[in-house]
Amino acid sequence: MLQKRNDIRNVAIIAHVDHGKTTLVDELLKQSGVFRANQDVAERVMDSGDIERERGITILAKNTAVMYKDTKINIIDTPGHADFGGEVERVLKMVNGVILVVDAFEGAMPQTKFVLRKALELKLPVIVCVNKIDRPEARPNEVVDEVLELFLELDADDAQLDCPFVFASAKSGIASMDADELGSDMVPLFETILDYIPAPEGDPEEGTQVLISTIDYNEYVDRIGVGKVDNGTISVNQEVVIVNHHEPDKQTKVKVSKLYEFDGLNKVEVKEAGIGSIVAISGISDIHIGDTLCAPENPTPIPFQKISEPTIAMHFIVNDSPLAGKEGKYVTSRHLRDRLFKELNTDVSLRVEETDSADSFKVSGRGELHLSVLIENMRREGFEFAVSKAEVLYKKDENGKLLEPMELAYVDVPSEFSGAVIEKLSTRKGELRNMGSLTGGDYTRLEFSIPSRGLIGYRGEFMTDTKGNGILNTIFDGYGPYKGDIAYRKTGSLIAFEAGEAITYGLFNAQERGTLFIGPGEKVYSGMVVGQSSRLEDIEINVCKKKQLTNTRSSSADEALRLTPPRILSLEQALEFIDTDELLEVTPTCLRIRKKILDPTMRKRANIKK
Repeated sequence: MLQKRNDIRNVAIIAHVDHGKTTLVDELLKQSGVFRANQDVAERVMDSGDIERERGITILAKNTAVMYKDTKINIIDTPGHADFGGEVERVLKMVNGVILVVDAFEGAMPQTKFVLRKALELKLPVIVCVNKIDRPEARPNEVVDEVLELFLELDADDAQLDCPFVFASAKSGIASMDADELGSDMVPLFETILDYIPAPEGDPEEGTQVLISTIDYNEYVDRIGVGKVDNGTISVNQEVVIVNHHEPDKQTKVKVSKLYEFDGLNKVEVKEAGIGSIVAISGISDIHIGDTLCAPENPTPIPFQKISEPTIAMHFIVNDSPLAGKEGKYVTSRHLRDRLFKELNTDVSLRVEETDSADSFKVSGRGELHLSVLIENMRREGFEFAVSKAEVLYKKDENGKLLEPMELAYVDVPSEFSGAVIEKLSTRKGELRNMGSLTGGDYTRLEFSIPSRGLIGYRGEFMTDTKGNGILNTIFDGYGPYKGDIAYRKTGSLIAFEAGEAITYGLFNAQERGTLFIGPGEKVYSGMVVGQSSRLEDIEINVCKKKQLTNTRSSSADEALRLTPPRILSLEQALEFIDTDELLEVTPTCLRIRKKILDPTMRKRANIKK
């Protein structure tokens, strides 16, 4: 018989990137008394990864729990970037409702639509939190209308349309039920959660059923499965069966060795957990996302939604440059293979395939950011490898026509730069769908339909064209007919002619040919890209050239050579810059761009064959 567990609420916080989800969770933790009064608490305490803290983004969905009026509220903080949408899709199976956070100025954005659609498909009730109402340009009432229009567009039912709106400033830690009135604390949001989010339901007398929605990893205890108890109870030392919805015949008997519940930012060991509890289970090495832990007498799996497919791929290749093995700790194909397949344990949106070569692996993900975070993590761990230019994954329809992934791009730019953006995106096969003004005409919002490959390598150009004032947001919009060839780059590369050390004299002569990426004293090799050419074709230059000394003196011979400071590329900029015939060599200390074929004669032959 179904029972409600009234002392628990399970809720996920979903939103577009930078709308304030993690800051909101911070305040809910602080005001529920999780921290001591004198405790030093970092900002965005849920963003625990180094890259998350550096970039100010959430990459992995994380669990926490707070107590409010004898009710335990399990909160899941989710990522806002479309590239990490797979994280959002799977954690929604653990909750009974969501808080949709929307910026009081920006309003409903592409990722808002994506995450809201997923919540509505699962029939989850939604609390809308209009955040940042203390921004000078905030327009909360218009944003409420935008959100309701979005609900209608996504075919929300009457109960979902009748959702409560809470107006908050997460940074100030205040919330209220009225847009014109600033509250004094987060109590209105806590009360709305208790009133509107349904208590979890289940049958405590039934056999155990726990759906694993997240995998955590700890080198001491191996894999940790996190999921919600849907039926029955789960206890330490209990024998359970692992069953997957997609392979119901495959069953494995295992034993629960340790069981945890969440309390604030900590996991607390418990002996038993009942319906509605979100638990972490360790000691089961062969546990995967989407698995159900069931009682042996009734092994019935819980359906788990199919995660959206990857749209972009790169080749991760063992580094074979002349400088290979000098800076990295893990350099062999075995190291690379083990690390990539280990990533599949926790990242459901990633695909890793072996290729014809034992030294190359095809890695597919949801976007450039998704793959660049993996690359950055690996180089910090001491790996050394090379990656190819990102390429999109094509499909064919039933008539054999080529289809490619399409994106919806929403661009907010100062009106003076809109012409340049429209021109650039049109050359990359973008179609302008909509155009309107924001905040009194100072900013223009452009909406494009554009192939995913048209956006590869564009973000850097976009920031230059808008002088850093533009905002570009994209979201996957299904597959569409192939739009034709796109030229990624309008300039060639400056290629080092010989191996050695870059010398000021050689660099001084080379800098007239384009923009340099290296300074004096850096090691180079033949075939390494040392700069961006100002022309369309590649130019080979000798940056190791020394000045020949003679016994003849001239008045200008001893003048100091002045070098323009080199353009140091970040990982994202380097991934955007490389062309299809180039690789990015990634080591813990350096990023080097190189040609796939290092030998100049072989390279020319390959170009002639094309």
